[in-house]
Amino acid sequence: MTQDRNRNLIWRCSVLSLGLFCALLPLGPRGRAQQPAPKPVQKPSQPPAKPPATDESSTIRISSALIAVPVSVTDAAGEPVRNLKAEDFRIQEEGQPQQVSSLGEPGQTPVELVLLFDVSGSIRERFEFERQAASRFLREVLRPIDTAAIFSIGLKPKLVLARTKSVEQAVSGMMAIELTKEATAFFDSVGRAANYVSDNASPGSRRVLVAITDGEDNQSEDYKLDGALRVLQRSDSLFYSINPSGPSIRLNQISLKGHAGMEALAKETGGTAFLPDKLDDLDVVFRQIAAELQAQYLLGYYSTDERNDGKFRRIEVRVPKRADLRVRARQGYYAPKE
Repeated sequence: MTQDRNRNLIWRCSVLSLGLFCALLPLGPRGRAQQPAPKPVQKPSQPPAKPPATDESSTIRISSALIAVPVSVTDAAGEPVRNLKAEDFRIQEEGQPQQVSSLGEPGQTPVELVLLFDVSGSIRERFEFERQAASRFLREVLRPIDTAAIFSIGLKPKLVLARTKSVEQAVSGMMAIELTKEATAFFDSVGRAANYVSDNASPGSRRVLVAITDGEDNQSEDYKLDGALRVLQRSDSLFYSINPSGPSIRLNQISLKGHAGMEALAKETGGTAFLPDKLDDLDVVFRQIAAELQAQYLLGYYSTDERNDGKFRRIEVRVPKRADLRVRARQGYYAPKE
């Protein structure tokens, strides 16, 4: 009897312990005890899946290039005007108004200067004076942020000095130029110099070509007037010329034609074609160009015409509230082409 009572007690204790153990286990869905989660099996690493290919015709491309417009503003006396703001200017492209922004304080943006110096026989008597005047101009106009390169105009365009920031190197390059008796490939020299500055200039700089020559071309093979103008416009370059021939060119049709070509290049790009009365005025002209560059505005806008058709587009720059001012800027540009 005592043994039966002991077995009954042991059995009850076993059942009670089993029930307590089950109660302590976490319950899963519907009250079932959860088993410990199995450890994940690591798979060999695989490259990420490539995104599905897209239909190129459904992709929208937005392409809009900033149009840089160097602008020179002078008063009735020919003195540079420096106190204008971006909001004072109005730019129209093919008659459509554009939103104007300023890309820098007047004269503070870097200048990429290319000096073209005539070494042909037609300037023999003036050669040394011109070289000295050009050297003084380089010392006056070049700042630490600017660069200069020098081309000679002769039988073939020649790069005399690659672009440099050193004033001393620029002056030494100018003084190293030697006179020749060659013919004059003027338009070829302009074309090559414009391409050179386009290939090498820093973004956001003003690109300026200054040619000291009579413009009488009798040798160019690659460019004529239209071609030289086109490459100047594509390179966003201003063109200045200094014709040291003086008033005597009016007696010679070839000389008149040469100067008229330089006037066309200057007008279309926003520069000036100078014809000083005397050789002694050369320094005065150089100082005038230097003063203009030091007060020049650099404006910009994003064209509302986003077509990349490669066509030439006319632009006009005005200061409507100051009719007394003279404004010079590029006459247009070539749109990018697909």
